[in-house]
Amino acid sequence: MKKLIFNCLVAQQSKDSNVVSFVANANQIQKIARISRVGRDSSQELFGFQRSQIGNHIQEIHDYLEKDDSVLPNAIILAFTKGVELKLNEDKKSAEILIDLEDQPIGLIVDGQQRFSALRMLENKNFEVFVSAIICKDEDELQKQFILINNTKPLPKELIYELLPTVDGLPPRLSARSFASSLTQELNFMKDGVFQNLIKIHTNPNGVFTATALHKIIMNSKRDGALRELFKDGGFDLCLNFVNEFYTAVKVVFEESWYVKDDKGKILGEHTPRTSRLIHSAGITSLGHIMDAAFSYKNCTTKGQFVDVLNLLKPYCAWTSGEWLFSPSPKHWSEVQNTSKDISQLREFLYGNLMLEIRKKDRKVG
Repeated sequence: MKKLIFNCLVAQQSKDSNVVSFVANANQIQKIARISRVGRDSSQELFGFQRSQIGNHIQEIHDYLEKDDSVLPNAIILAFTKGVELKLNEDKKSAEILIDLEDQPIGLIVDGQQRFSALRMLENKNFEVFVSAIICKDEDELQKQFILINNTKPLPKELIYELLPTVDGLPPRLSARSFASSLTQELNFMKDGVFQNLIKIHTNPNGVFTATALHKIIMNSKRDGALRELFKDGGFDLCLNFVNEFYTAVKVVFEESWYVKDDKGKILGEHTPRTSRLIHSAGITSLGHIMDAAFSYKNCTTKGQFVDVLNLLKPYCAWTSGEWLFSPSPKHWSEVQNTSKDISQLREFLYGNLMLEIRKKDRKVG
């Protein structure tokens, strides 16, 4: 098999991965590297990890690189899981890296896809760039490195969050988000589930509910709410069914604020955040607190039980019209925004009135 050979410097870093740096020209790099675009297959399994390219940005880089005085000091970062041999020199600090030339380039772009695409367009294929290469032990390690390298960069957060469930050994901050992201994705692709294909993620950009709102609900509940207890008892699947049951009840009780209907009552589709604060991040997030309260105070776990509790709240809600009777100043239904202040105000309003109605109901029963 043909190979490309580069002299490289070797960094002593992770025990699981070799990290090297070398110089390659535009012609060489397109033979060893490619972009693995993120997407989902027919069974909704995630593959790849890179965002869509930005055409204007690529053209700007290309136009600059065509100039005689252009420089590109930023290294392109590649990752390999196979087809690479590292021959260390005696000093252990330098080596030869031998990269197989297969029908499809075996190096995957971890950082620098726009620069890589611009290089492929250059007429001067001898233009050289720095390459940092990570030789990973497997695909899981590759995904992990992509997330850790790009988490501090201005990549779409929804892309990073969607990839998190595919990776183990993350820092605690990302591990908590990973659980939330995994549960959110399962809700999004759950057959006949309340959120099926309705959550906006990188591979489902037409969703109406934001994934970050669901993440917030799940992380809060997993930290000190219902999901914390349920996860101890029944693990991930029990948590998944619990969240689905609650929001199915939300859809049942507040159907007019979930769906848009014509004059004859025919469902035309879901509301949007602009037309209903139930669909809005402020509404869906605030209701997460009600989900935990219903579990804590009434032991609710099923749709029917949640419907009974949510019906107590119905007279207080102004999802699509009217006013929220906040104290001391009411607020028009559409003035509630996705800010910490407004979410906190709506959450406390709903919670306070739910507790009031539960006490009234309990006194009647007593």
